[in-house]
Amino acid sequence: MTWACEPTERSRAMVAGASPEPYWLDRPERPAPRPRLAADVEADLLIVGGGFTGLWSAVQAAERHPGLRIVLLERDRIAEHATGRNGGFCSASITHGLGNGLARWPDEMPTLVRLGKKTLDEIEATIERLGIASDAGRTGELDIANFDWQAVELAGVVDDAAAVGQKLDLLSAEAARARVDSPMIAGATFDPDVIMLDPARLAWGLAAAAERLGVTIHEHTEVGRLRSVGEKVVATTGYGSVTAAKAVLATSASPSLVRRLRMFTVPVWDYAIMTEPLSGEQLASLGWAGREGLADNGPRFHYFRLTADNRILFGGWDALYHFGSDADRRHEFEPAEFALLAEHLLQFFPQLEGIKASHTWGGLIDTCSRFSAFWDTSHKGRVVTVTGFTGLGVGASHFGAAVALDLLDGVRNERTELKMVKSKPIPFPPEPARWIGVNITRHQIARSERRQGKRGLWLTIMDKTGLGFDS
Repeated sequence: MTWACEPTERSRAMVAGASPEPYWLDRPERPAPRPRLAADVEADLLIVGGGFTGLWSAVQAAERHPGLRIVLLERDRIAEHATGRNGGFCSASITHGLGNGLARWPDEMPTLVRLGKKTLDEIEATIERLGIASDAGRTGELDIANFDWQAVELAGVVDDAAAVGQKLDLLSAEAARARVDSPMIAGATFDPDVIMLDPARLAWGLAAAAERLGVTIHEHTEVGRLRSVGEKVVATTGYGSVTAAKAVLATSASPSLVRRLRMFTVPVWDYAIMTEPLSGEQLASLGWAGREGLADNGPRFHYFRLTADNRILFGGWDALYHFGSDADRRHEFEPAEFALLAEHLLQFFPQLEGIKASHTWGGLIDTCSRFSAFWDTSHKGRVVTVTGFTGLGVGASHFGAAVALDLLDGVRNERTELKMVKSKPIPFPPEPARWIGVNITRHQIARSERRQGKRGLWLTIMDKTGLGFDS
């Protein structure tokens, strides 16, 4: 069996009546937007961006320095973009997976694995300490080999993980299918260090907690310009400004306010569907009693999970880049992408034949060539930017925020001395080379799957030069 390449009549019918908006944000408990900034104000710390990185920066800064005047500005609404459109996989990995970390920072991986586990523990503790209702549960994640040629590689992955202090369990096809009943499983590894959660509820809870800690949040407030004025920085918005001693820029896939950083990321479109709630009989037929997060182990992969009300979120596979880093919101709705995901879901779980999708949506990923976050200091050390998470930022954003605050405070510690923190990814080339390169890479990744994982010349060159493209 192979994955379908085109939508089918049944898959188009599955998604045709779905609401074209993120399920996480389409709920009555979504908070009303906070007032936009309409004055000139002063702050000790300015945070630009109301996603996970900005919110973790606000909470951590307020807890580190009680009484600090902190202002957070969000151009739209809290959790509107990547934070409210992801799968809710909160992983301990801060390197976008074991393989990526070993390829880039092999000597640091024992430290990075340990810091990642510490980060996950801190996230869990913070959620409990601040009383944030986010449906969080440390269920772990099954990384699934769909085909025999992928299953052969799993034992090596488990050995590599053990060598750097990460515990993964190796499951045969039979053992994996005992946990999740699907004909598309040829084996799996199990990672216990993954929390499944409701990303929007976590973001809303962090914003409310930040306000209780004294942070001021303004939504519908876009920063048009950031400049140095004397010993401070000034952020100008449509109706006011913030003059601050320091700033964290956490704008994800949006064009950076530090222009030279725009060459380091590209906005990549990712898509997801959400089913209607499963009946008790449907849920039982899946054998998914552990409610683990699920992800394919191939170069193009799906991620999927159960929600608190027993829906299935199913996303991933294609990662689309449009010429000129086009981030227009018209790309959020791509019927063919949704229908193909629906067909793949029915291939994975044929017992769900006839189920309907309730929601379909797309969102942007801040992709960089090394697939993991990087940091930049500008404006004479008064501004730190963190971006480039490449789609695994729910947990890594906590670490990214901690490092950003360390750098602003001038702290030298284990985090700030990491090669990962001190280095940057290789920038993407300008157009049209960028568009051509990205789409050749996408084509070659698909080709490698048809050739049972053989990378080919193009992907081998990309690997050796450190350039990559991923979701």
